[in-house]
Amino acid sequence: MLRIDRLTKTYGGKRAVDDLSLHIAPGEICGFIGHNGAGKTTTIKAVCGILGFDSGEIRIGGKSVRKEPLECKRRTAYVPDNPDLYDFLSGIRYLNFIADVYGVGSDERGKRIRQYAQLFELTADLALPVSAYSHGMKQKLALIAALIHEPDFMVLDEPFVGLDPKASRTVKDIMREKCDRGGAVFFSTHVLEVAEKLCDKVAIIKGGKLIAYGDMARVRGDSSLEKVFFELEGEG
Repeated sequence: MLRIDRLTKTYGGKRAVDDLSLHIAPGEICGFIGHNGAGKTTTIKAVCGILGFDSGEIRIGGKSVRKEPLECKRRTAYVPDNPDLYDFLSGIRYLNFIADVYGVGSDERGKRIRQYAQLFELTADLALPVSAYSHGMKQKLALIAALIHEPDFMVLDEPFVGLDPKASRTVKDIMREKCDRGGAVFFSTHVLEVAEKLCDKVAIIKGGKLIAYGDMARVRGDSSLEKVFFELEGEG
């Protein structure tokens, strides 16, 4: 579903992402872990076609992010760590705008909006302007918007920040259900316990370089993911 080959991105002479390669197969959830500034968000934005990159290749479902960006975006759901929504729109108008962008028909969008708004307990708030939403409500609205075109690949940057426990559980269920139907998920998180329980694969990045990557059981070994992470972070 996702193949990154030797991705490199430089800012002002410094490599934010340095020769990074990983792949995620259909049916897999891959957690992306690293301290602030390690290169997680830069990688994620490159995968979603928001940032250009200096060298390497990114493919989603076999399609090149460079050469076929629209086809890649059609297959992808992206939720940033701090959703920047249109505050002057109501929740429902924002969702209809996103549905228009993706060409989702009226029947399909109505069904999906009702389904996800009910799951995230946001139905009663859709008539309110987005400017009146809390951070958690904006996160929920962004998730619904990202799912409205039924993508098979989800890219999430710190998706659990600002969500209450019930909404977090809903997101985890959606991620697993998406994979059970042949999709895939790539998400960054600082919550190592969540990654350990939820992910099939894990990628640990430090200073723009991938320092550990593979099946969760292999990377973790007989230890905990938290212990492995801090041991790897402590190495020179």
